Amino acid sequence: MIIIPAIDLKGGECVRLLQGKMEKVTIFSDDPGKTAKKWEAMGAEFLHVVDLDGAFKGKPVNEKAITNILKSISIPVQLGGGIRDWDTIDNYLNLGIERVILGTAAHRNSNLVKEACRRYSGRIVVGIDARDGMVAVEGWGEITRETASDLAKKFEGYGVSAIVFTDIKRDGMLTGPNIESITDLARSINIPVIASGGVVDTDSIKNLLKIEKYGIMGIIVGRAIYDGSLDLGDAIELAGKTGELEK
Repeated sequence: MIIIPAIDLKGGECVRLLQGKMEKVTIFSDDPGKTAKKWEAMGAEFLHVVDLDGAFKGKPVNEKAITNILKSISIPVQLGGGIRDWDTIDNYLNLGIERVILGTAAHRNSNLVKEACRRYSGRIVVGIDARDGMVAVEGWGEITRETASDLAKKFEGYGVSAIVFTDIKRDGMLTGPNIESITDLARSINIPVIASGGVVDTDSIKNLLKIEKYGIMGIIVGRAIYDGSLDLGDAIELAGKTGELEK
């Protein structure tokens, strides 16, 4: 399983939100490129970047910071936030982003996901954010009537590389991941799942590793590695010991 550090961008800075609320923001760095280099130096093999301003405005906002990140590291980057049309998908993939994450766009237009997977095989990820099991869109500002599992099932057979599943209530709260919800989603589909939200320490990693067999391919870590309750290097090392944990 792969451990994926997150960089959330707001106003060109690295921040973390509590439960996705823009007014509950903590700034961790004004140099996203430097932060990305730090995580790469600690062993990260992939980076998860979110344009928070873009997610709320429905279009790219932090392109300068994103370009800075790409120039600073050699590991691949997956990017979400404000990616809702072909021009944005094309521009980011041509810029050097390895995989784009479609969230609101995936909920609104499944055909866009299908065609994007055909055109850019292996480079399309669907982001599903949920509150109490129901899908949230528009930067988490709108709760729909669709369950996370029902939405995920729509993309079976499309060629989606992964589903990034975020439990909004756990995001940034350091309360531990929602193992039950993650397990239920992963078992309901054949698409690999990347778990996000709530990771606080090595116990969180251990609990997620125990359900890897259901199709969990990665864990996104955010506030915990910024606050220091989880050492990224320790998490990466632990992720390589799945077999030992299952004995």
